[in-house]
Amino acid sequence: MPASKPDQITLSRPDDFHLHIREGDALKSVIADTVRQFARAIIMPNLAKPVTTVKHAAAYREGIIEALPDALKNHFEPLMTLYLTDKTTPIIIHEAKQSGFIHALKLYPAGATTNSDKGVTNIQNIYPALNAMQETGLPLLIHGEVTDPDIDVFDREQVFIESILEPLVARFPALKIVMEHITTQNAVDFVSQAANTVAATVTAHHLLMNRNAIFTGGIRPHHYCLPVLKREKHRQALIQAASSGNPKFFLGTDSAPHPKNAKESACGCAGMYTAYNAMELYAEAFDKADALDKLEAFASFYGADFYGLPRNSSLNKSIITLKRENWKIPDSLPLGKQQVIPLRAGDYCEWKLSN
Repeated sequence: MPASKPDQITLSRPDDFHLHIREGDALKSVIADTVRQFARAIIMPNLAKPVTTVKHAAAYREGIIEALPDALKNHFEPLMTLYLTDKTTPIIIHEAKQSGFIHALKLYPAGATTNSDKGVTNIQNIYPALNAMQETGLPLLIHGEVTDPDIDVFDREQVFIESILEPLVARFPALKIVMEHITTQNAVDFVSQAANTVAATVTAHHLLMNRNAIFTGGIRPHHYCLPVLKREKHRQALIQAASSGNPKFFLGTDSAPHPKNAKESACGCAGMYTAYNAMELYAEAFDKADALDKLEAFASFYGADFYGLPRNSSLNKSIITLKRENWKIPDSLPLGKQQVIPLRAGDYCEWKLSN
């Protein structure tokens, strides 16, 4: 008979290595959802005015800390990033490294996703910045999709790997690179076979859903994200990678809150809000793969190791406990004066955070 599955798991407090929390009232609405579960998070810099300078990053960091509920102010560290543009200089890179609170820089190909219009138009434009990052050890975080309208939206990750990422890794062999929110077998294979300087984050929604989820019962705007959900064979490849024990793959939610009316519109925004029930969703994905024993390393160890951060377990940070329990996700949550629809809204999760 197969061994019975556990009804409870306890993990060292995890980290989220890819998170959007917006700013202003929206930030104040969503930040507690992350802090309930995670000790640290890599904060994405694609605000309406992108975070391109150390000064802006410092102000944003202070705003995040101020937005934390009083009871949680000492329980969360925002790990800041800068937004790469065609004009990012080596001087900015060295200032970022010296700041002590900026941990990476983010490459958005111009036009690839939300607030990416000021992103990089040609990878060669940032070669000097990349060389400085290689020298300082600051990682490059990549939204890995080409933006050529002639390339099918389901092929844009694969084409990015072949046309941009492979030559980039060859040109900058010591540059630490994280391919964010990977979605394809192609990305799994590339990261697995690359040098140890290359890693990837994996989202819960890409582990749990394939592209059919966008169209079940009609258009499902709250299941639309970029990179878009892919075929089932790609989802299975992500499951295998995340649960394999390979330290190149680690947790990054890519939780991205948008107001309900911005998602349910003629041109709906890309992104899913998963921060509310993030660890419950990951636990479900790993449970279905019979790999709950691999969840702690994926969520709590591998990302910190890649970034050169101490593991939370070594810092005597708290633990989290998840119990096998069906519970209903709210239909909506506050987002400033508006509403955000969390993933699984009105439906159930199979695991619940208990502390």
